[in-house]
Amino acid sequence: MSTRSRALLLGAMAATAALTLSACGNGGTSGGGGNTNFVTGKDGIDTVAQGHRAAAPDLSGKTIDGSTLDVADYKGKVVVINVWGSWCSPCRAEAPYFASVSKEYAGKGVQFVGINTRDTSTGSAVAFEKQNGIDYPSLYDPTGKLMLRFKKGTLNPQAIPSTLVLDRQGKIAARSLAALSEENLLKMLKPVVAEK
Repeated sequence: MSTRSRALLLGAMAATAALTLSACGNGGTSGGGGNTNFVTGKDGIDTVAQGHRAAAPDLSGKTIDGSTLDVADYKGKVVVINVWGSWCSPCRAEAPYFASVSKEYAGKGVQFVGINTRDTSTGSAVAFEKQNGIDYPSLYDPTGKLMLRFKKGTLNPQAIPSTLVLDRQGKIAARSLAALSEENLLKMLKPVVAEK
């Protein structure tokens, strides 16, 4: 193999690795600089104490089934937002837990909402939800515009999958940048549900 061919091959491999890591990660950390008032637990879950939380941005638009949804309409409920893609292996791993917990908490003032991203059509997203028994709505965000609405320095979704828990006032209380087990999903959700 010539030096030029080897350089091209190595360059292509590096680009592929970078794209793979950015497209579907197992989480990460957030800086934001300064005093952001959030604490990262050993399980990778970031939390913010009441009184220090930032409001979630406008999260509205079309769902994967063509309906219109505005997360602000759920004010007064705890809202769990899961950013996912049908192409994402960690998203597939955590989907059964989201389906199960969303059903368990449906009558307890909790609403689950998905944000489907980077799927080029809604067909694969609809099939993903059907296969995993997910019956809560998912906004369709193929280019990631909804994720860009979050302010820097707040708990924002920076990876796929990402999960946010909004308190009853629509403020961001917790975040994970990794696929969640049922145990960790409940660890994020229960304290916010218990708040008065």
